[in-house]
Amino acid sequence: MLHTSHADLTGMRLARNAHGRLVLTLGSGQVFESVVPVRAFPLAAPEEGLSLVGSDGKEALWVDRMADLPADARALIEEDLAVREFVPTIQSIRKVSSFSTPSTWDLETDRGSAQMVLKAEEDIRKLAGRTRLLISGSDGVQYRIPDTTQLDKHSRKLLERFL
Repeated sequence: MLHTSHADLTGMRLARNAHGRLVLTLGSGQVFESVVPVRAFPLAAPEEGLSLVGSDGKEALWVDRMADLPADARALIEEDLAVREFVPTIQSIRKVSSFSTPSTWDLETDRGSAQMVLKAEEDIRKLAGRTRLLISGSDGVQYRIPDTTQLDKHSRKLLERFL
């Protein structure tokens, strides 16, 4: 495992191979094929703590802050993470079928309109205080609300009934 400082990252290169997989080349010339980016804290601190894991399952590079990466490497990593981290962000709650569970919710997300079935109130997890939520639908899809105070009044009123 290689822990890096900001200066150590300047010599690193990240590119895609012919198969579309990420290839990491360190400033020392050491090459790691098929690396996979893994966030240490994907919900609590998505911009901090990133590991690039080699095909052998061992950490090839640790990055303290995503902002420290060169722009091109960061773009490739974000692209890779977006494919694996499908967690739509709820922008509004249009309606709920019932204020008891199970309940069907009609949502507007950053990925478009969606419908979710909330099986139990326990499927709404509070993260870092009361305003950040992760909601699990019965189909296994997780939805996030980064800040409940940013929802419109109607959405907040519906959500409060379940909190």
